[in-house]
Amino acid sequence: MCLSIPVRIESIEGSEAVVSINGATYKAGIHLIDNLKIGDYVLLHAGFAIQKISDEEARETLEIIKQMNNVNRKL
Repeated sequence: MCLSIPVRIESIEGSEAVVSINGATYKAGIHLIDNLKIGDYVLLHAGFAIQKISDEEARETLEIIKQMNNVNRKL
């Protein structure tokens, strides 16, 4: 099973981007996806952007992850 998380592209330089989630930033390889721009959301897996997703899908997924974290804190 693979797990990827939605991240927002903050800057692009060549085939690498700085991406962010919840205030943390990471470097990601973006050579698997064409025509990305700053502000786009992508799914990040093992340091690589593997799929572009809509803003709405990213927000929904991040909300689900947030809810799962809240449940785990209560256990």
